[in-house]
Amino acid sequence: MIDTATLPPQTLHSLYRDHHGWLENWLRKRMGNAWDAADLSQDTFLRVLSSSQQIADMREPRAFLLTVGKRLLSNFYTRRSLEQAYLEALARLPEDSVPSPEQRWLLLETLQALDELLDGLPAAVRRTFLWSQLEGLGYRDIAQRLEVSERTVKRYMAQAYEHCLLVDW
Repeated sequence: MIDTATLPPQTLHSLYRDHHGWLENWLRKRMGNAWDAADLSQDTFLRVLSSSQQIADMREPRAFLLTVGKRLLSNFYTRRSLEQAYLEALARLPEDSVPSPEQRWLLLETLQALDELLDGLPAAVRRTFLWSQLEGLGYRDIAQRLEVSERTVKRYMAQAYEHCLLVDW
């Protein structure tokens, strides 16, 4: 049995050296794309670097890296889904209404930021907030869509606003 107290503390360099290849291979198997896997692997280590978790105190570095990597992978697919929905919406617009590539990029970035802002909210609360803020629906219309009372819609909106205020950007 190894006495972990006698081992030298782990550094970012040793964490990267010992686990980068393993993490990138794990991501590649799930994504089927070496370039995206390499990007997410690098992003994972950047997140570790900026996290409050002390690298030297990690007992299970692969479990920690896997948790961070899974979250980034989920965010990646969410972003791809948002981009696809946006591109499909653009395809339905008349040609003279299509935004420029720069405007598209800004809109996609805004959609991603909004998605991250609302992350963690229950689906009904997210829908309520988005319908109210993006479609301009009133509480009565939202209540009808969700088949809930207007009072519930007000509670959902309060929950969404509170969440937005408390999110640490």
